Amino acid sequence: MPRDVTDVTPARKRAPARPCKVDGCLRCELEQRPGGELVLRSPQPLQEYPQRLTDRLEHWARVAPQRVFAARRGADGQWVRIDYAQMLERARRIAQALLARGLDAERPVLVLSENSLEHLQLALGAMIAGIPHAPVSPAYALVSKDYAKLRHVVQTLTPGMVFASDGAYEPALRAVLAPDVEVVLARGALGARASTPFDALLESPPLALEYTHAHVGPDTIAKFLFTSGSTRSPKGVINTQRMLCSNQQMILQSMAFLGEQPPVLVDWLPWNHTFGGNHNVGIALYNGGTLYIDDGKPTSQGIAETLRNLREIAPTVYFNVPKGFEEIASAMRDDTVLRERLFSRVQAFFFAGAGLSQAVWDELDQLGEREVGERICMLSGLGMTETAPSSMFALGPDVESGHIGLPVPGVELKLVPQDGKLEVRFRGPNVMPGYWRAPQQTAEAFDEEGYYRTGDAARFIDPADPQRGLRFDGRIAEDFKLSSGTFVSCGPLRARIVQLGAPCVHDAVLTAPDRDELGALIVPRLDECRALAGLPAQATTQQVLEHARVRAFFQELVDALWQQGTGSANRVARACVLAEAPSLDRGEITDKGSINQRAVLQHRAELVEQLYRGSAPGLLLPRTGA
Repeated sequence: MPRDVTDVTPARKRAPARPCKVDGCLRCELEQRPGGELVLRSPQPLQEYPQRLTDRLEHWARVAPQRVFAARRGADGQWVRIDYAQMLERARRIAQALLARGLDAERPVLVLSENSLEHLQLALGAMIAGIPHAPVSPAYALVSKDYAKLRHVVQTLTPGMVFASDGAYEPALRAVLAPDVEVVLARGALGARASTPFDALLESPPLALEYTHAHVGPDTIAKFLFTSGSTRSPKGVINTQRMLCSNQQMILQSMAFLGEQPPVLVDWLPWNHTFGGNHNVGIALYNGGTLYIDDGKPTSQGIAETLRNLREIAPTVYFNVPKGFEEIASAMRDDTVLRERLFSRVQAFFFAGAGLSQAVWDELDQLGEREVGERICMLSGLGMTETAPSSMFALGPDVESGHIGLPVPGVELKLVPQDGKLEVRFRGPNVMPGYWRAPQQTAEAFDEEGYYRTGDAARFIDPADPQRGLRFDGRIAEDFKLSSGTFVSCGPLRARIVQLGAPCVHDAVLTAPDRDELGALIVPRLDECRALAGLPAQATTQQVLEHARVRAFFQELVDALWQQGTGSANRVARACVLAEAPSLDRGEITDKGSINQRAVLQHRAELVEQLYRGSAPGLLLPRTGA
């Protein structure tokens, strides 16, 4: 049932933390400006970094040529491994093949693929050649029905080549791609148009590295990463070599343990997003580590593959989203092999993408204490596609849910008063030069001093002691006022609904701009609700949501939200659980699973009206109060 999150700290004494060398953003220098602005900087200067990310591939191919760089399970379930020397050789051959096709920033490589060894080879080959590549969410082609976002991406990029993992992408390619654009397939073939096998790229002679050193520099575009499009159409974020290299040096100076031994990662996070594609792949490459590509997902079905991999491969650092940690913590309760392997040498856990429930956090601590007599530090921070991504970290043994820490070396953090909050703005070599072919949006993204406006808000954990760092305070654009003029801070309230409703709540949309009281549209996790009800997989959404146990769960959630509210700005007075899932094509949800509040309210305006008339399907009112 929904838990009380007002007291999440266990009464018992916490176990000691496994030693984990961190530095770089544990302290800050603070500059106070007129008007309430604050600028925070790390006292540690950013050290030198390479001009190109592939310089690190060259380095490790010389220093540790036979060390495995990347691996993925093949069709037979066995690991297929590529060492550093092999990866450099293959990337050089692909680089030559791409240059021979006349590709460049105006005609880049569009990538439609899951994480794979072919995808990684192509990306590194493109970087060696100085040709941008753009990994795009497979959901735009495989889930979407109208291909609107994929069509927008293609029109923005004008790609000269498309790499796809297999023929499943053919309907989308037929809908959005000109017939003269070459398609390269990792496997299989297309039925209605010619395609090039990926292995054909490897038949080219290797490009001389002197070409790379002469033609590829810090300002060369390495890739385009598209934003999730939570407010508008996806924007193409220019990622330069300087951004990627400086950010990896910032990460290393902050998480110094990454340089003490080659890191080993077991990672599923998609490369079309900056967390997986820049942060995690970059950590492995920059520090001479090994990346095991995990084909699992943080879902009740997909987690099985992740657990299989973690029973076999012991990571030295483990990255995931909160849902992934929730699934892993649940599995470790009774899985001794999983516990032993995961805790054997992991130095830190790290999450991003959403707030981690303190209950899951506490359980991971308890499992670590039970298995090895110490807890594993949970790290987090704040980053985004526009900052490559890491700009601030919350490090050390005392981090709690919601902490985002202090700026990394080389990044200036400006806090600007906005509508009663402090907006976070960043400046540094890891910040993008702009959005591709979007001058107006680029101009709007930066303030008069060149700081990137994130739209995120933060507040000090302890205003009397800024060195304790910052806490996330929601998205400024989501906040609104009630009809009384009372200001509603959406981010913290949405996080509270998710925490109280764990594990059956994915997110919530607050419905009350200009109304007298708060309402909520609750987005359920249907798999969790189905499990709570004890219903089979074929049970319909309606059967699941109408089940007595599920209905009681959400009624208790609404009761708790009412009882714990302290006023109209944080007391939910009415709610309903959405039976129709948010739509990717309507822009209500991104491919990352993030909810677009504005789009949901726009497309479900009649449901909101019904909610306030008291006629909404599945209307929930507090049993005491409203």
